Amino acid sequence: MARLWFVVPVFEDVPAFLELHRRLTEVLGRGAQGVAQPCYVVVDDTGGRDPQVDRIRSLPDVRVVEAPFNLGHQRAIVYGLRSVASGIGDDDIVVTLDADGEDRPDDLPRLLEPLADASGSGRVVVARRTRRRTSLSFKAMYLVFRVLFRMLTGTSVRSGNYAAYHGWLAKRMLLHPHFDLCYSSSLLTLNREIEFVPCERGERYAGRSKMGFSRLFLHGLRMMMPFADRIAMRALILFTVTFTLGVLLSLGVLGVRVLTDAAIPGWATSTILAMLLLSFIALGNFITLFTVFSQSMGISLSDIDRSRYGPS
Repeated sequence: MARLWFVVPVFEDVPAFLELHRRLTEVLGRGAQGVAQPCYVVVDDTGGRDPQVDRIRSLPDVRVVEAPFNLGHQRAIVYGLRSVASGIGDDDIVVTLDADGEDRPDDLPRLLEPLADASGSGRVVVARRTRRRTSLSFKAMYLVFRVLFRMLTGTSVRSGNYAAYHGWLAKRMLLHPHFDLCYSSSLLTLNREIEFVPCERGERYAGRSKMGFSRLFLHGLRMMMPFADRIAMRALILFTVTFTLGVLLSLGVLGVRVLTDAAIPGWATSTILAMLLLSFIALGNFITLFTVFSQSMGISLSDIDRSRYGPS
């Protein structure tokens, strides 16, 4: 029968993972998954520096993959997936989630349900957050981030690492270079059917979050990177409009000065200079962002190892 792969990054969170493992075992014991042989791939994101990981190695259904150094939970998931990709069958199901308990095991049956029929073989099922148990300051920062993210990309982000899809799709998705930047947002940039399942965010099982303000800020930037083409396109439109408007207004003021006897206020000259300067800045940004856009579209295939990830 098909296997159920859980890929979980762990960074000094062994007690939380052990609780996650216990609760997932309970959920699977109720026959909710519809597949056999669960296999847990734990990515030790400390680079082998956490001695408590030995407690995980003793579990018979767990395989520990050591990251070479701290990758961050997003890239650790991708590293773990690529490490075991050759052993994942096309009919297997891959589930990615965090180890701290905020991705609730009780929601697993609802994430797997859309993958049960044949029409779901190319589908990516993602948990959409409906409620967060966080501080008021975090909620305020997250709201600002969501608004900024929507303005820059045109996409609303309310999802994380909790996702499920079939093995054959996993091996093909991993070839995309966007996954080197950010896992969760790369899922949204692929031309695949995405089904969102409303899931409330749970509470941590143990320990404290390692996600400080600086890490959270870097995580937000990484989430935008796979959307570089969309951000560049929107910026190109904005700078083109700014440049065109600046030139037209400057020509209008200049035409009044040359072709008529109407008096031009003193601020008009300053306005012309300011608009021309703004127009040339917009033109420079246009050229820069056009280069970024063209580079984001020119995806290199030179490093793709098909023998490792399987045939297309």
